[in-house]
Amino acid sequence: MTHAVEPVAYDVVVIGAGPVGENVADRARAAGLSAAIVESELIGGECSYWACMPSKALLRPVVARADARRVPGLADAVQGPLDTAAVLAHRDAYASHWKDDGQVSWLEGIGADVYRGHGRLTGTKAVTVTGPDGAEQRLTARHAVAVCTGSRAVVPELPGIDGARPWTSREATSAKEVPGRLVVVGGGVVGVEMATVWGALGARITLLIRGEGLLPRMEPFAGELVAEALTEAGADIRTGVSVTSVRRAAPDGPVTVELDNGENVEADEILFATGRAPRTEDLGLETVGLEPGSWLTVDDSCRVEGTPWLYAVGDVNHRALLTHQGKYQARIAGAAIAARAQGVPLLETDRWGAHAATADHAAVPQVVFTDPEAASVGLTLAEAERAGHRVRAVDHDLAAVAGSGLYADGYRGRARMIVDLDREILLGVTFVGPGIGELLHSATVAVAAEVPVDRLWHAVPAYPTISEIWLRLLETYRG
Repeated sequence: MTHAVEPVAYDVVVIGAGPVGENVADRARAAGLSAAIVESELIGGECSYWACMPSKALLRPVVARADARRVPGLADAVQGPLDTAAVLAHRDAYASHWKDDGQVSWLEGIGADVYRGHGRLTGTKAVTVTGPDGAEQRLTARHAVAVCTGSRAVVPELPGIDGARPWTSREATSAKEVPGRLVVVGGGVVGVEMATVWGALGARITLLIRGEGLLPRMEPFAGELVAEALTEAGADIRTGVSVTSVRRAAPDGPVTVELDNGENVEADEILFATGRAPRTEDLGLETVGLEPGSWLTVDDSCRVEGTPWLYAVGDVNHRALLTHQGKYQARIAGAAIAARAQGVPLLETDRWGAHAATADHAAVPQVVFTDPEAASVGLTLAEAERAGHRVRAVDHDLAAVAGSGLYADGYRGRARMIVDLDREILLGVTFVGPGIGELLHSATVAVAAEVPVDRLWHAVPAYPTISEIWLRLLETYRG
């Protein structure tokens, strides 16, 4: 190992160059601050290579074919199988073939200095980067260090797990071949999206769910409609079961999954989509009085509680584990870092202020790109009631608008809005149905802007679009 050179000082040092870290660096540079960004893997992070981009590239042909099969005059032309090689090539292109040259060029273009290697805190405002060759570089921050290292998939400790070579989300989005049989453990977003993809490409899917249904963080009807469609597509969905052990007798042989009800399931691959853990286990948190491997608790400006200089942005703060939400936090944190560096005496940390990530609490949007799509923003009915709001859930059949019928024969879907009866605003909205992902932002605007229901009455949806569901929901509410 070579000796460390003298420390290099920056206004802001960012650890982790995924979309979140990139945006923190960008906001710092836009404010005139110098910025260094450290990354141990590919610049661009999980989203670019093993999550959002490859998964949605895989899903798009699947959903497009499903939609086309419900359109008269087109359905007969798309009854054949998907071109698996073309689908995987499309995925590879959107994952940039797992090369990060373009992302590096972008960071260099904004004037951020990129350091390749593993970054660790070594004290107050101090980071040491150990490069691929073992050489060390010390960095210091005049104003802030931002931890943007994201999260990793959790694989449960089960008998036989090491030899079973299970898939996580990374293997599921980057696999080069379609398994004949795939067991998916977990019914959250990763589980249902990957079941949709690989089932459509020819794998026989078994979904193992410990709870009662799919997509447990959404309204119950979302998981029910997605489960119905997956079952019709040939998936075997088993609820109320847990995996007790896995074994793969031969390296190239099948994996046997033992369940707590005594049954065994055999498959070619097994995907564990059972949660995430923060990537903070080897970050030097102990040098600044924090616990290695822990989620980092932050205030609404994403500053770690108890420290005036350390920020945790994105998945590591456990507020909303979504790329778009992490990038939103990065914009808020970047603005706060700049304001504090410039000596602004009073930050706008009030609700919906420029330095408060209020949407993390009140207006988190998410789309699940299954067939049908499921999309939600804000609170579910159960969440609103638990929070003590006096609310009413307003439901409507999404198939009962002209736009849905034109979109697809046999359209099935449902919409719900949660109305705060005391303030007459929306606290949450959920849509489930084909083609509704692009409908969600209208709901996000309504929830984040706290638009009064009486004003929404004057937002006229174009006819004949699926957006006319807004009119039907409001008519139902007004009676």
